[in-house]
Amino acid sequence: MRWRDRRQSTNVEDRRGMSRGGMAVGGGLGTIVLVVLALLFGADPRELLDQSQGDPGQGTQTARQVNPQEDELKQFSSVVLAETEDVWNALFQQAGKRYREPTLSLFTEQTRSACGVAGASVGPFYCSGDEKVYVDLSFYRDMKTKLGAPGDFAQAYVIAHEVGHHVQHLLGTMEQVDGWQRRAGEAESNQLSVRLELQADFYAGVWAHYAARRGIIEPGDIEEALGAASAVGDDRLQRRGQGYVVPDSFTHGSSEQRVRWFKKGYETGDIRQGDTFNARNL
Repeated sequence: MRWRDRRQSTNVEDRRGMSRGGMAVGGGLGTIVLVVLALLFGADPRELLDQSQGDPGQGTQTARQVNPQEDELKQFSSVVLAETEDVWNALFQQAGKRYREPTLSLFTEQTRSACGVAGASVGPFYCSGDEKVYVDLSFYRDMKTKLGAPGDFAQAYVIAHEVGHHVQHLLGTMEQVDGWQRRAGEAESNQLSVRLELQADFYAGVWAHYAARRGIIEPGDIEEALGAASAVGDDRLQRRGQGYVVPDSFTHGSSEQRVRWFKKGYETGDIRQGDTFNARNL
């Protein structure tokens, strides 16, 4: 990807370099233990959870040195975000709408968002509550070493996918799906989540379509993006993690589905063709 000397977005929030000291309980077994203790001693579980989670931006903190490689990844991510801003501003304007630019928040180990406390283990995510894309830059290293998805455009795909969720938020899709999921059973809720994720892949492909027109794509870039989409398919991740695949538990879609919807967005560049919710063949 030809990214050097291109505009960097100003909508980047750098939370790297500081990590919260002490123990933080953000979920799982720790949360269960706190709730049980609260019930045993007559306390409000919510108060204990709030105190245990805290705010990574407050309290005891220890400095962490930021290395030059991370700084370069920050610059690269800022350029990718700027490119998504240019594309989606233009597409929204053509549709008679206004595009509200999201913020990219770079963090280390743990961060607090309007959606709650999250650690690096959850991977990149988008929070509609504060309209921010959250990324721990160590995920890019994991893509290369653990998922077998190297390359700068594979990293660009990650940001473009999360920005795709922001587009869904602005169009009201995320909130509509959330309402459907509240009334659905587990299997149906998972299927709705898959359709939401595949549409975000489609939107990432739409961005790549216009990025190619803008002259920032190099030979092999799209293959890197397709490799990244395939690497994070539910079937591939489940087979890697547990040795077998359970399709009913998918929440993001199979490798084949993710690649196919990204390619559709890239080949058409037409946002109207990304209605995954009414598509018979996902």
